[in-house]
Amino acid sequence: MKLSVVIPVYNEINYIVAVLARVQAVNLPDLTLEMVIVDDASQDGTCELLKDLAARREANPDGVALLNETTLRLAPLRIVFQEVNQGKGAALRRGFSETTGDIVLVQDADFEYDPAEYPKLLAPILAGKADVVFGSRFVGGDAHRVLYYWHSVGNRILTLASNLFTNLNLSDMECCYKVFRRDILQRLTIEENRFGIEPEITAKVARLHCRIYEVGVSYAGRTYAEGKKIGWRDGFRAIWCILKYNILR
Repeated sequence: MKLSVVIPVYNEINYIVAVLARVQAVNLPDLTLEMVIVDDASQDGTCELLKDLAARREANPDGVALLNETTLRLAPLRIVFQEVNQGKGAALRRGFSETTGDIVLVQDADFEYDPAEYPKLLAPILAGKADVVFGSRFVGGDAHRVLYYWHSVGNRILTLASNLFTNLNLSDMECCYKVFRRDILQRLTIEENRFGIEPEITAKVARLHCRIYEVGVSYAGRTYAEGKKIGWRDGFRAIWCILKYNILR
């Protein structure tokens, strides 16, 4: 079986190479790895760095490259570029269309989520128990960086609102980590361009009556000074998306 890891990227020059190295370092003995990176018109040098990496891959498709003093295997890597910045949802929509794996996993291009946790995220699908797996920062005993109180309150409110309409009992609808069987993902038409993709996907997989599991994950959140991008406007958009994809569709 093949695992496709989709990584949307926007202005992550300080993190992206190390994140790719971490993804490639995960021990997945029963799976072939494919990484699909979508650069969303980065303006901090990330786009140029990834173009350099893409050129190295084209020149040596079965070899390795040394980039920013990090050795990367190139074979399982595909990089696509958005011409204009559209948002995380648009980047994921593009990335999903480029995947060829039996299982598709979403990975952010920073250090907030740890790829070493892929085995436990994948376990319910590989065991034939789940169609979709959500990560959760609010269950289990994994380590969490202590940061913004009102962000955690907002996340819980949005999850509660989503659950009221989907009749799911998720604890962290907004968590980055979501894993899909390919046949389920192919039944979803993603419309949201920004962070509204989280409630949209949740509503649509609930409507398909998928077998959904939730797995606790660690979380090393970033401050805004460190590159965090989601803001209060995205929270209001998420509320609209909860209503839009659960009631108006």
